[in-house]
Amino acid sequence: MELNIDDIIFWESGFFKVNATLLNSWVLIFSLCIGAIIINRKLQAGINIGRAQAMMEAFIVYVLEQIELETNIRPTRYLPFIATLFLYIVSANLLSVIPIFYSPTASLSTASALALCVFMAVPIFGITQTGFKNYMRKYIRPTPLMLPFNIIGELSRTLALAIRLFGNVMSGSLIIAILLSISPLFFPVIMQAFGILVGVIQAYVFSVLALVYIISAVSVQSDNVELQEVNHNQNPEDNNG
Repeated sequence: MELNIDDIIFWESGFFKVNATLLNSWVLIFSLCIGAIIINRKLQAGINIGRAQAMMEAFIVYVLEQIELETNIRPTRYLPFIATLFLYIVSANLLSVIPIFYSPTASLSTASALALCVFMAVPIFGITQTGFKNYMRKYIRPTPLMLPFNIIGELSRTLALAIRLFGNVMSGSLIIAILLSISPLFFPVIMQAFGILVGVIQAYVFSVLALVYIISAVSVQSDNVELQEVNHNQNPEDNNG
């Protein structure tokens, strides 16, 4: 049994190689794209809609409600990124339930790539909504001396996000494989159900943490506005003068 699915090589030529992580990621992305195209072509209005459209609409409504519940803001701006992130991770985690397939998120490279997406999304959402100056001010709060520490904090939480996803998925797959090798007639159904539960929970946790990081970036402007209102109320004469 390979502990790291990156070591499972299917094709190699010089520097380029196709391992289990890459191949399973391609299969998953291709399947999701084909599924999205099929559902999009069969979209219908009214109550007589297909099961796939009904499931996708229920999923979108659930994500919208969760974003609004967690942040108390309009969720439509963040829906495409958070929903795509959750759908990919939960599909990748559940892929290991199917025989001969491996979960791409059991590789540190995939988990790092997903964390890097979040790392890039945070300043993009922050700058788009609050402006470049307002966003950059948060790195020098409460004093400019905190600049290197705030930058280290950004990098460390991205690293923690990747390791958390990789560690949980990898350990879950490893435990299931060990138990299946010990007692293949008793554990399969129970451990497969356990694997599905762990996969969904990890996708939910990763998506919620990504949303929290993004909201912390876009809330800078709100803090500035509230601070200006407080200063205005405390010093009305200075403002009038």
